[in-house]
Amino acid sequence: MARLRRLLTVSNLLFIALLLLRLIPDRALRVQDHFEYTTYFAIALEAVMLAVTLTTKNDRIRHVFTDVIGFLFAFLCAWTLATAKFKVLNEAVFPPPGAVFQAMAVDVKVMFANIGSSLVLVFRGYVLALVIAIPLGLFLGWNVRVGSAAGYISKFLASISPIVYIPYFIVLLPTFRSASVAVMFMAAFWPTLASTMSGVLGVEKRILDSAKTLGVGHGTMLFRVVLPAALPQIFIGCNQGLSVSFILLTSAEMIGARSGMGYYVNNYANFGNYTRALAGVFVIGIVVTVITFFFNILQRWLLRWKR
Repeated sequence: MARLRRLLTVSNLLFIALLLLRLIPDRALRVQDHFEYTTYFAIALEAVMLAVTLTTKNDRIRHVFTDVIGFLFAFLCAWTLATAKFKVLNEAVFPPPGAVFQAMAVDVKVMFANIGSSLVLVFRGYVLALVIAIPLGLFLGWNVRVGSAAGYISKFLASISPIVYIPYFIVLLPTFRSASVAVMFMAAFWPTLASTMSGVLGVEKRILDSAKTLGVGHGTMLFRVVLPAALPQIFIGCNQGLSVSFILLTSAEMIGARSGMGYYVNNYANFGNYTRALAGVFVIGIVVTVITFFFNILQRWLLRWKR
């Protein structure tokens, strides 16, 4: 009975409502709906939701998961009604969801290749930014006087969009690819540096005094005491840097790029093929969500001592 109650949710009702939309006749469209692809996508979401609902004992996780899936079902219902069924939106700019899912299925190999190109671009700049920003932030933040001044400077530079540096990167760096990596680097470097310094400066004095009482050396103090204590604040900067990197991905891949999801979206948008452009946007959203999910798992594992 308990499992039956778990299945009687608004999300499941929205799933059924989405499938029943097929009974409403389509308006005359230049872009075919391909509603069967919407059905396949909805069934896949429903299968995942049922698996989580029936196996997860944590009520909070189960409710969050079902609410997110329910929102997606409601969004697909509204999108289908506004396009294929009642033609409220301009079909040239807002194609039906089935057409977008069909484009994703047709271009799946191309999209996987472009996803790989984009991830290499993002993580080269992002990892390089973390490798430099975190140690530099530790040493700057450790010196209170220097760290306070550097904090204001880093906040000022972080407020400048990395896009404005693009002309300089193109002139100074040997390839368009390296210029794109530099944009990703700038996107992640300043937020991470500022958060690292803030985290170091915010370490409680009693923790430092306790470590000094035990005769801890400067190196051990910095990497075994200060760094773990500052990690929550450091992760805030890392999250901001990752988000900004993906936001600027399209701009970075416009710099002479011939691959990547940003290039894919921009290329088809320039030719007025908004079906494939939206398919690319949808895939970017999925990829960013998955990466953020695993990044949060890593964050919780590294900060497990806080619990």
